[in-house]
Amino acid sequence: MNVIEKLEVLADAAKYDVACTSSGVQRDGKKGQLGAAQQAGCCHSFTPDGRCVTLLKVLMTNICVHDCCYCVNRASNAAMRRAAFTPRELADLTIGFYRRNYIEGLFLSSGVAGSADATTELMVEALRILREEYGFRGYIHAKAIPGTSVELIDALGRLADRLSVNMELPSGQSLGLLAPGKSRRSILAPMRHIHDSIAEDAESRSLAKKRTTVYQTKKIARKTQAFAPAGQSTQMIIGATPESDHQILNLSAALYQQLSLKRVFFSAYLPAVAHPLLPATDAVQLNREHRLYQADWLMRFYGFSVEEIIDEEHPFLEPDVDPKANWALNHLDFFPVEVNTAPLEALLRVPGIGVRGAKLICRARRQSTLGEAELRRLGIAYKRARYFITMNGAWGGSGIDFSRDALHARLAAPIQGGRHGRRADKAMAGQMSLFESVEEPPVLPEATPANRAALDAAFAAQRKALEGTQATPSGAALRSVA
Repeated sequence: MNVIEKLEVLADAAKYDVACTSSGVQRDGKKGQLGAAQQAGCCHSFTPDGRCVTLLKVLMTNICVHDCCYCVNRASNAAMRRAAFTPRELADLTIGFYRRNYIEGLFLSSGVAGSADATTELMVEALRILREEYGFRGYIHAKAIPGTSVELIDALGRLADRLSVNMELPSGQSLGLLAPGKSRRSILAPMRHIHDSIAEDAESRSLAKKRTTVYQTKKIARKTQAFAPAGQSTQMIIGATPESDHQILNLSAALYQQLSLKRVFFSAYLPAVAHPLLPATDAVQLNREHRLYQADWLMRFYGFSVEEIIDEEHPFLEPDVDPKANWALNHLDFFPVEVNTAPLEALLRVPGIGVRGAKLICRARRQSTLGEAELRRLGIAYKRARYFITMNGAWGGSGIDFSRDALHARLAAPIQGGRHGRRADKAMAGQMSLFESVEEPPVLPEATPANRAALDAAFAAQRKALEGTQATPSGAALRSVA
C-alpha cells in the first residue's frame, strides 16, 4: 500500500474525531524554518462529514487492540482496511501538503497498535522529524493515548501545541459496557498529568522570565519548547448511551474547573457500525449536540452555572429554543432590562445580546442614549432582544403579550432573515435575477404595419428625450480627467 492509499484510509478513519481546534498559541514565522501559529487559530473549513481541510487530520494507524463497540476501527471489525504510516512518511506528507498551501497544521490521532507506548513512540518520532529536521513551526494537535507512560507524554507535549485525551463516554458505567478495554481512571490519569505539566511549565517560565536580566540572556541555553502551550481538550460521544444533558454538562463543568480544559467537544453518535448494545435508530442527534455546545458556551463566556441552565427535574435541554432563551422564559421577573443603565452581567442574560454586543452597548451608551436604531447598528439580534429590553423606558416589544407561552412561540419560530439583504430586491425594474424562478417570456403581438409604426414612433420619442436630458461634463471635470 503506497502513501496515497494509506492517506485515503487513515484520513477517512479520522473523520469521527471532532476535537480539532487550533486556537490558543502564538508563534511567528522564523527565518530558515517553516510555518507559523497564530493566536486566532487556523481558518477552518469543515466538510459535511466532519473533516477539517486546513489541518491534515489523520491517524498514525487504524490498527487497534481495543474492541470499543461504537468505533469503526475496533479490533473485531474485519471489514475495515488497515494501514499505518511510518514516522518519515507522515512527516514528509505533512510538509508536502504545507508547501502546496493545502494545510496550515497537523491533527494527529491514532489507534492503539500493540501497546500505547509503542504507538506513542511512533507519533513522537513523526513530530520530532517535523519540528527538528524540517523546522516546522505550524500548529500541531496530538492525541495522547490512555495508558501511555508519563515520559512519552512529556515528549509528546514538548512537540505538540495542544494535547487531548478522549473521555469517550460521559460515565464510567457506559465506558465499561461499550469500551471494556478502557476505564475512567486510565483516561483521567494522563489528563491530570497534562494539566500538572502545563501548570509547572508555565510557572517555571514565569520565574525564569522574572529572574533573567539583559546581561544574562547570552549565557542562557536555547529555550526548550513549551509544554502544550495551547492547553488540552477532550471529546465525548453523545447519544450512544442514556446519560442526560444534566449529567453531561456537570461533567464538562468539572473538567473545566479541575483540569483547566480549553474545550470539551460533543460528538453526536454516528451509527457507523452495528452492535446490539448501541441504539438501533439511524437518527443522528445533531440538534442535541448543537444545544450542548450552546450551553457549554454559556458556562464558559456568559457566567452561567449548570444549575441555571438545566436541573434534575428537567434533565434534557429544550429542543426548540436555545438554553439562553429558555433561561429567560423561566425568569421573566428578571426582565425587561434597561440597556442604557443595566450592568454588563445583566446584558449578558438577554437573548440576542452576545458578549461582544454587551461590551459595545456599555461603551456606546457613554456617548448617547441608545434606541432601536443604535442597537441595530451595534449588530445585536434585535428581533430576539426586543422582547426583553427597554430603551430609555420604552419597551421594545410593545403590543406583544409578555407571557411565557407567547414569547416561547415567538422564540421557537424559524428566524426570518428579511428581504433587505437579497440581491433580487436590489435589482432594477425589468432586470432578470438569478435568484428568482425563470418565467416564460411574454407572447408578443403579431407584427403588423400599425404596430410597427407605433413602436418606431415610441422609440424615436424616447431617444429624443434621452438626448435632451443627457448631461455634459463640466470644465472642471474635464480638467480633472485630463
